[in-house]
This record gives sequence, C-alpha cells and structure tokens, in this order.
Amino acid sequence: MLDLGMIIDGCQVMGQNSFAVFNPATGKAIGSVANSTIDELDRAVCAAKSAYPAWTALPDADRKAAIDKLAIQLETHQQKLAQLITQEQGKPLAGPGSNFEAGAAVAWTRYTANLEMPVKVLQDTSEGRVELHRKSLGVVGSITPWNWPLMIAIWHIMPALRAGNTVVIKPSPFTPLSTLLAVQIMNEVLPAGVLNVVTSNDQEANIGAAMAQHPDIRKIVFTGSTPTGEKIMQGASATMKRLTLELGGNDAGIILPDVNPTAIAEGLFWGAFINSGQTCACMKRMYVHDSVHDAVCEALLNLAKTIPMGNGMDDGILLGPLTTADQHAKVSDLVAQGAASGNVLLGGESGEGQFFHPTIISELDNSNALVAEEQFGPALPIIRYSDIDEALALANEFDVGLGGSIWSSDTDAAKSLAMRMECGSVWINNHGAIQPNAPFGGIKKSGIGVEFGEEGLFENTDMQVIFA
Repeated sequence: MLDLGMIIDGCQVMGQNSFAVFNPATGKAIGSVANSTIDELDRAVCAAKSAYPAWTALPDADRKAAIDKLAIQLETHQQKLAQLITQEQGKPLAGPGSNFEAGAAVAWTRYTANLEMPVKVLQDTSEGRVELHRKSLGVVGSITPWNWPLMIAIWHIMPALRAGNTVVIKPSPFTPLSTLLAVQIMNEVLPAGVLNVVTSNDQEANIGAAMAQHPDIRKIVFTGSTPTGEKIMQGASATMKRLTLELGGNDAGIILPDVNPTAIAEGLFWGAFINSGQTCACMKRMYVHDSVHDAVCEALLNLAKTIPMGNGMDDGILLGPLTTADQHAKVSDLVAQGAASGNVLLGGESGEGQFFHPTIISELDNSNALVAEEQFGPALPIIRYSDIDEALALANEFDVGLGGSIWSSDTDAAKSLAMRMECGSVWINNHGAIQPNAPFGGIKKSGIGVEFGEEGLFENTDMQVIFA
C-alpha cells in the first residue's frame, strides 16, 4: 500500500490522521493519504504566498523553461502515473484510458509552457500610447474531481504557474494518489512553495469550502458538479475571488437523416461511453432522426456488444467500473427510471461491485429522468425526432450547456445547426474531442470562464491598462 503525504513548502507532510483510497474495480485499499486540517491548509497557502514574489519575478523565459522541465518529469514517470490512475479511478490502461490520460498531461504541460502573454498596444498615436498588460494574481486554489484526476490537475496547475502564480491544489478524496505523486515529482524541479497539495476526505474538515473563503487565495479553479460550484461561488463572494468553474453538463448529440450509421457508430460510442461515461463532455443524450433511428441504434448496439469491461489493469479491457459507490447508485436509479418507460436495447443492470453494464435505452423523451439529469455513467438514452427545429429545441431545453454535437455528411449544414446549439463547444461528427489550443468551458449552469489556450491562460491574470 502506498502511503503518500501532502506537499507543503516543498516538504512531505503526513498529517495527524489519514484515510484510505480504494480500487473501484476490486474494492481493496491501495493507499493511505493524509487528512488535512485547516491549520495545514493555512500552512500551504502561506507557503504559496511566500513563494509568489520570487516566482512571479522570474524572467518569462525562465518560467517557461521550468514548466518544460515539469513536462519532462511527468513523462519520465508517465507509466507509474498511469498505473496509479487505473488503480484509484478505475479506467483501463488501454484505449482512451490511463495511458492516454498520463500522455495528455505531458502534452498539455508542453503546450502551456509555450503560451505567451505579450503586451497589447491599444493605441499608439500623437495623443498617447495605451498598453494592456497581463499580471499574475498571487495564490491560485485548485479543486479537482475524480473522473480524470491527473489530466484535470494539469489543466488547473500549468496555466496558473505559466502566468506567474503559485498553487495550492486539493484533489478528490477518491483519487488523490496520482495528483500527490505528480506534485511530488514536480517539486523536484520547482522552488519550494510554488506548488503545494493538501488532501482531505471532506468529513473532518471542509477544506474545499475553506479554500473558497480563504483571504490569501486570489482565485479558485474548480471542476465538478453545478451544486458544488454554486457553493464555491457563495464562499468566494466575500473576497471577490476570480473564478473558473467547469461544471456539470448534459451534452446532446443530434443525428441528421443523411448519416451513414455504420460509419459513425464508433464515434457515437466513445463520445458517450469514454471513461464509462464519467466525463463532463460525454454525450449524455442522443436525438436521432426517425428515418435513420433504427439503423443508428443497430450499428451502435453491434459495436457496444464487442467492448470488453473489467479490471483496467488486465490486458484488452476498454471499460472500467464506476469510480464511487454513490455514482453507481445514481446511475442505477436513473437507468431504472429509463427502463420503466423506454425500450432497453442493451444492458440496463448492474454488474458486480461498482461495475455497470453499458446501457442503451431508446423511445424516451426529455421528461424522463435519464434524459433530463446528467447520469455520468455508461448509459445512453436515445430520443427519436422528425423535425430538426424540434430536435434543437429539445437539445437546448435544459439549464446546462457544456458541449454538443451534430452528426451529418454535410459539414456546412452541420455548422449552421451547431451555431444554434446553446453550449460552449460543438463538435461535428465526433463528441468531446478537446485540445489544448481551443478554449473549453460552459454556458448557463455549466460554468464560468474557460480553460485551455490563450484565453484559458488569461483567466489566471489581472488586466492592467497603462496610459503613457
């Protein structure tokens, strides 16, 4: 069993108490981590605040070089990080699983290292020169979820560091190990206090709430549920913190009548079932034109039946368990409600422990809970439509708007329809394919602000305008 401590001011801190981390595929404990107190959080924030002046004063080229070194560190330990992700989160090593996640963490780090924050000249005339400068904030607090624990940690950490901030990160209590290891190995090249990590089971002390309220944390970046995001906003209001919130979605995919069902089946499957559906930008509901409904269902079904599920450490496995018992219970309940009203084409029932069989249910509508709520699991409801305006209205009906997709052989027509979808990202003939140079974020209750690219980097800065 691993026994990893927090990293505060460059040192490992074991804490007074600890809690266990379990493998969702086996139910067995795989590690033990420190259970932070408020005092230890304060120590971490104090360390980050003390390290900030020297870190933000570094020449830009030196800070860029330091982050490039972090990419090398992560790449050197990539295999060990991937194995830890599989053991604590459940996603397989193979396919779009833990090896993919660890590799993406390296790629995102390298890309972020090379982002720039040039001075923008707004005016340079005889009447004067006006410049827009981007300035670092101070201490950034990061709170990450359990579904992509390492990759999302990197999304939070790297732009904050690149912009000249220091960081205190709190990973999910279900998946802290990969983050703890990553922070540990990154501290081998970072100055002490620049990157700190605290862990908590969220029972003895509400560390996340304390971070939102902490007067010395200038920004919170959070990925997780909308209700928790609302609480973070409330907690941050007294100190007027900057916020980047990537919250829950209920992504819709719209299948037009001109598709080739066999050709799109694989994209549809992984768009909905990657990481066993435990991804914010998964396709959570699919609207299929009546003329191709049966053919699309058949093609999707034929593929889904061939995808092996099991312990992600085993060869050939492509789908793993649900990460938490609570999530398994939620998916079970929503699937039961869908099965009661619709036509179960595949699955519809739990496997052993926290496994849940891939499930496809047709003949549902927006009033069913499996459609209206974000299931965050391997269950896809299919809704039949006959008019595209009807499908768009149904796709836009709910108060979330993270991502969406249009599937068609006519790309131009699909783009035109994409502009009518109420969400932050729309994909044509795939779903959820994010990349580091494209801003990603939601509208409505799916969040505030964006991550990735120049726009995501700027979210870690204040603007200052200088008139000369």
